[in-house]
This record gives sequence, C-alpha cells and structure tokens, in this order.
Amino acid sequence: MATYEDFKKIELVVAQIKEAKEHPNADRLYVLQVDTGKDVRQIVAGIRKAYTPEQLIGRRVILVANLDPAVIRGEVSNGMLLAASDENGLGLLMPDKEIALGSMVK
Repeated sequence: MATYEDFKKIELVVAQIKEAKEHPNADRLYVLQVDTGKDVRQIVAGIRKAYTPEQLIGRRVILVANLDPAVIRGEVSNGMLLAASDENGLGLLMPDKEIALGSMVK
C-alpha cells in the first residue's frame, strides 16, 4: 500500500498539448510538446492507436510532472500523461473545465 505521504510526492498538474508528432522509432508512440504553464516540455506517450495528432492538439490533460526524465526509443520524455484503458480502448484523463495550466491536481 502507498501511504498518503507517498502520494503527496507525486506532482500532478494540468497541461495543454501544443504539438503531437509520430515517434520516429515506434508505431504506438507520439512525441508531444506540452505546456505546463511554467515551461514547455517533451513527453513520449503510448497513445497513438487511440488518438490522431489533430485530436490531441489543444487538449488539456493531467501530467505527472516530477518524474525523472526517461529516454524512450531514443526520445527524452519529461513526464507522463494519465490515461485509463479497458477492453474498449484508452482514454486520457482530462479536466472537465478550462482549468489554468499548471494547476495542481489534489
């Protein structure tokens, strides 16, 4: 079990997808540029089978913002988008209102 203190270490923020392009070395990944309200950072996300680039650009999403950078198939990823999946497919977790970029998820 994770403790409440463990959960408090995770920084979840509202971000907006500014750019989405296909990963050059993986058919299930996108390389995204996301705006956190403080910076624009690159994220690699395995959501290509569920969304087109046009469906992603402009969307506000929930970002795990304080992960260590990871290199995924040669591209640096500076965070992780939250999504859920089941037998019907994958869906991004998104605010249902125009919440300011950088707002903390509590």
